[in-house]
Amino acid sequence: MFTGLVETRVSVLALERRGSGARLELSAPKLERAQPRWKPVLGESLAISGCCLSVSALARGGRTTFDLSRETLSRTWFGTLEAGRSVNLERPARLADRLGGHLVSGHVDAVGRIAALEDSRDGGRLITFEVPRGFERWLLDKGSITVDGISLTVVAPKRRRFQVAVIPETLRRTTLGHARRGDPVHLEGDLIGKWIAHLVTT
Repeated sequence: MFTGLVETRVSVLALERRGSGARLELSAPKLERAQPRWKPVLGESLAISGCCLSVSALARGGRTTFDLSRETLSRTWFGTLEAGRSVNLERPARLADRLGGHLVSGHVDAVGRIAALEDSRDGGRLITFEVPRGFERWLLDKGSITVDGISLTVVAPKRRRFQVAVIPETLRRTTLGHARRGDPVHLEGDLIGKWIAHLVTT
């Protein structure tokens, strides 16, 4: 379980196709608030741009490797990753942690895209996202949504689009600081909302 509060960005070192899956290698994470210094361990689950992945190998220098299944590749934009690109990283939450964002499972529901970007006077950015057909049911004004692993608040949802006001700190800490129009993004609907919808309709 995660909270959608991205801790750092890491660089993609390689994406190697292996049969119907792939192997993803990332650079060593540098966490500003890690006391003592944190190191990933084999089998640990991490949210990589909102997708829960398990550490499958560790190499010298802190490089971290993940095995991606065919299912993961079909539900994410990871198949287009190239060396040098950055991804968001968050460690799993502990039961004693403050829940600063919202409950995030790390299971990607859909892939959307960035439809428009507009800089704000305060150094932030207003970003418009477009979601695939069917996902709009999870767009609730002032509700929570996860975009590439980032806990965000939905603003002015209309049909299959919604906006998000991103503050400068989020732009600095996450990949949204380098986002461009047309970029794909991972989407996860609010976990509690999905359970309520399931219980009401069954």
